[in-house]
Amino acid sequence: MTHTDSSPASPDFLLADPWAWWRSQMPIVRDWAYLDHAAVAPLPAPTAAAIRDFADEASLAGDTVWPEWAAEVEQLRGDFATLLHTDASEVAILPNTSYGINLVAEGFPWVAGDNVVIPADEFPSNVFPWQNQARRGVALRIVPNRPDGSVDLSAILAAIDNRTRIVAASWVGFASGYRLDLAEAVAAVHAAGPLFFLDAIQGLGVFPLDLQRVPVDFLAADGHKWLLGPEGAGVAVIRKPHLERLTVAPVGWNSVRGAYRFGQAELDLKPDASRFEIGSTNMLGCRALRQSLSIFLRLREALGEAAIADRVLDLAEELDEKLRNAGATTATAPRRQNRSGIVTFAPANLSAARFRSLAAERGIAVSCRGIGVRASIHAYNNSSDIDRLLAIDTARQPN
Repeated sequence: MTHTDSSPASPDFLLADPWAWWRSQMPIVRDWAYLDHAAVAPLPAPTAAAIRDFADEASLAGDTVWPEWAAEVEQLRGDFATLLHTDASEVAILPNTSYGINLVAEGFPWVAGDNVVIPADEFPSNVFPWQNQARRGVALRIVPNRPDGSVDLSAILAAIDNRTRIVAASWVGFASGYRLDLAEAVAAVHAAGPLFFLDAIQGLGVFPLDLQRVPVDFLAADGHKWLLGPEGAGVAVIRKPHLERLTVAPVGWNSVRGAYRFGQAELDLKPDASRFEIGSTNMLGCRALRQSLSIFLRLREALGEAAIADRVLDLAEELDEKLRNAGATTATAPRRQNRSGIVTFAPANLSAARFRSLAAERGIAVSCRGIGVRASIHAYNNSSDIDRLLAIDTARQPN
């Protein structure tokens, strides 16, 4: 069996210039200034190699190496537990964020008259599963954000009453880029009574999260954005005190303790969060995601847990300043603690759609979101990527 390894050939290179080392792991930089990580990320070279290796194994050996694949899933579970400072028994490996939100929304013991509170402008994945509980008599309360797009925590707290069971919010707004102060939000929500669900997809990997210090009750995220993994492989965290509270719905052969006793089916649920992994696992996606995640863990171990976040925020601030100097209007939060790798802006001289089209023609990847264009910058990006983006608007192309 062939294994890939994302560790550098020279550890000294990583320590001497970690961001150049990371950039060397990203083939995308040969042709693109890739600033679209809030959409779908490019794969690092070791991740792509892991996918090729898996295809070769599946072609040449079939399921004779299945036990080794299954072991990698458990290693990925442990890696996520390390990343989040939680126990592996609280980690479920799932296809995507939407699945993770739904397992809580569908499994929670609602009573008619209960309600859920969320901020406005959430991604649909954090809206529809809660709206879908109306059939059970559960109301969804959507709280307006402030005019600048920031989450109004005081308004969320005011919307809570004695029938509010869950407050659900994104760590980072997919369009605004506003980053919630999690410690403050979770503490305030818990003091008011409800549980806290975190849609972590736009922050996980970049920003540190210690679930021992910030006791989020439920979390879900996919790996295909900031974690630089493939689509279809993600994670959920169900804290131990809530595990028995949730009904496992749907349920499958892999939800039970005797999962491989196919001829003796008995509905005896696994004692941990893996009970929500109801069927066959995306082995290919898990192997690939583990390779991507290893980059983050390696750099955090070498540089400290805040290093990636600081690098991303520094680059985002550089981008924001250069955009404003070029005449663009940006929607960046005034305080660094609420900023992220997302910088949304209205170009000075072009429509958002035209800007994005010109960017693509010039090998620059961005999206249209929020007030105009959304650039989402990662730690392996650099000033040259930013300057390529700025050259579009300063060229003053006609609409």
